[in-house]
Amino acid sequence: MKRLQAEHPFAEFIKILGKGKKGSRPLTQDEAYRAMSMILADQVEPIQLGAFLMLMRVKEETAEELAGFVQASRESLIIPEHNLKIDLDWSSYAGKRRHLPWFLLSTLLLAENGFSVFMHGAGGHTEGRIYTHNVLRYLGYNCTTSIEESLLQIKEKNFSYLSLEHFCPKLYEMINLRPLMGLRSPVHTLVRLINPLNASHTMQGIFHPSYRQVHQKAALLLKQPSMAVLKGEGGETERNPDMDCLVQSVQNQELTEERWPAVFARRHVKSDNMDPQLLAQLWRGEINDEFAEATIISTTAIALKLLRRANTQQQANELASQYWLNRPSKKS
Repeated sequence: MKRLQAEHPFAEFIKILGKGKKGSRPLTQDEAYRAMSMILADQVEPIQLGAFLMLMRVKEETAEELAGFVQASRESLIIPEHNLKIDLDWSSYAGKRRHLPWFLLSTLLLAENGFSVFMHGAGGHTEGRIYTHNVLRYLGYNCTTSIEESLLQIKEKNFSYLSLEHFCPKLYEMINLRPLMGLRSPVHTLVRLINPLNASHTMQGIFHPSYRQVHQKAALLLKQPSMAVLKGEGGETERNPDMDCLVQSVQNQELTEERWPAVFARRHVKSDNMDPQLLAQLWRGEINDEFAEATIISTTAIALKLLRRANTQQQANELASQYWLNRPSKKS
């Protein structure tokens, strides 16, 4: 008689998600934590991983699931001991398609004014987009290849970018399944919340507005002290000044939201020029671009209010404008 094969431990989570309309349910935070812990420990078969990710994609992750995934991911990281205070964690995973990544100049503006910014991301998983790691060299920055190197760069320049590949290869491998699956997965969401260096504040951009509240509630469950999430241009953490912007935040375990009005009465026509050298030229003051400058200033203003350097939107916008006008890199 053929011996029955024992059920794989990970099958428990696939069954929870895949029992049909009446039998399925979301994972609890603990179940999500255990599922992601198994995935990151390579205790899951490839076919199980594919089924799990796509079942999650169909139903979309809850705040509890996202919090469990992030908790497991953070515990899997090997972070060297350090005493460097990181002010702002800034995720960059979407890439830009319609506009250049002007938000990079917002992060450099903050860095030049004494705020330490750690940026992490991944590129190449979606065709036709410009990713952060492709353009930083135009601004005189090298992408680092380890947490240790990032810490040194932050100490020297107040800014560093590190690819997910170099601090959590398994998540990087999973995020790059998108061309194979044809769809994004929960990994694209959880990596934005991972905050590897435990920064005191976090900024996240999303594309689909419904994900704002999921990020916000997950941050609350993770007891993140200060975070803000907005519908970013192209899904990056970048304010579009042509539109009203709703920022949903967590401050001291309280959920808040604030609407920032559009900067312009009329929308701008999208530029066809996506040359990354324009970033450096604008930064040095060699060219002018009304839309780009408003993008940089208004994105910086949201960060300054999150960092509690301004009490009102007006104060935040004025301070951000002052930073921009007085930037040391501006051509005299």
